[in-house]
Amino acid sequence: MAVTLVNPVGLPVVDAYRQVSVATGTKLVFIAGQVAWDADGATVGAGDLAAQVEQCYLNIGTALAGVGASFDDVAKLTVHVVDWTPDKLPLFMEGAARAAAKLGVTPVPPGTLLGVAALDIPDHLVEIEATAIID
Repeated sequence: MAVTLVNPVGLPVVDAYRQVSVATGTKLVFIAGQVAWDADGATVGAGDLAAQVEQCYLNIGTALAGVGASFDDVAKLTVHVVDWTPDKLPLFMEGAARAAAKLGVTPVPPGTLLGVAALDIPDHLVEIEATAIID
């Protein structure tokens, strides 16, 4: 299995993600949107976007490991952020960077970030889902 991340000529280079992923493999892995819950279901980082982003990425890492995959196998991320405004980007990037450091990865597959009015409970500020390809 391989996921190759690229920025084709003619598309901008973005530090946070690559524009395209090309995946080969035999199994698709769809990871439900992960929120800032710890293993016991308690919300981590109430009111702290960076802490919640970090926990979401860590939860995705746990889900991937549970099926024999890693962030290297992720073909696409979809991010939902409550009341998104561009000034929140540094907090988002901080949380992603902290998770990446803990996981020892550079999670930069193509991604879509969507602003939403609300998530499952008022304490959750972000939800991230992933699609991976494995053999």
